[in-house]
Amino acid sequence: MEELYFNPFSLSRKKVLVTGASSGIGRAIAITCSKMGATVALTGRNRQKLEETFSLMSAGMHTIICADLNVRQDIDDLVGSISNLDGIVQCAGVGSRVLCKSITQDDLQYVFKPNVEAPILLQTALLSQKKINRAASIVFVASRAADAPSIGNAAYSASKGAILSYAKCLALELSPRLIRVNSICPAMVWTDLILQGGISKEELEQAQLKYPLKRYGTPEDVAYLAVYLLSDASSWMTGSSIDLTGGRRNFNNLKV
Repeated sequence: MEELYFNPFSLSRKKVLVTGASSGIGRAIAITCSKMGATVALTGRNRQKLEETFSLMSAGMHTIICADLNVRQDIDDLVGSISNLDGIVQCAGVGSRVLCKSITQDDLQYVFKPNVEAPILLQTALLSQKKINRAASIVFVASRAADAPSIGNAAYSASKGAILSYAKCLALELSPRLIRVNSICPAMVWTDLILQGGISKEELEQAQLKYPLKRYGTPEDVAYLAVYLLSDASSWMTGSSIDLTGGRRNFNNLKV
């Protein structure tokens, strides 16, 4: 009978922190982790949206921690308020479209602070406070944009490339404790973020037909891969970045 209940993807008895859990991919990951048995700590800047996420989760001892990860004190308060973790999903971030000739210091700060500086400093705080259990799993939600050039996307693409490189180094440093570090690189996913890029929904709906599977991804598509990486099913995977593209390979010079 025991074999009937075998599930290597289960997150039962695992404590997972999800950043950016107030909407989009982060929300889907938090909800899916709860359905797979995890106890989830949700964090984001908007308490009302976090509570909306919380209301959609399966029952459990989940917690909401409102924090702006661009603020160092908020990082310290967050880390101080949580118990030891078996999983971390770094999903918070912003998008930006600025032509290379127009990028300013403010543009770089706007993108790199939440997309690079904040997750790295959060990771540093978690490690220094010994809040990550042995054999835990860390997942960064990056982007296919890291090596798929598109007009106006230079700053955002560079920020995602930076976090991918950081994740690979972190994987090596944490391997003696059997802590795994992997990244997910989605192509276009239907979230509010892609609707803020100056491209109409109608254009996006037409563009998605260029994908072999004839659609963009959903937040749940990313969440299911995150569950795999958090679970014991991926116990021999670290330092990897996984493209999630609906089969599309050629992204050169695309707007979408």
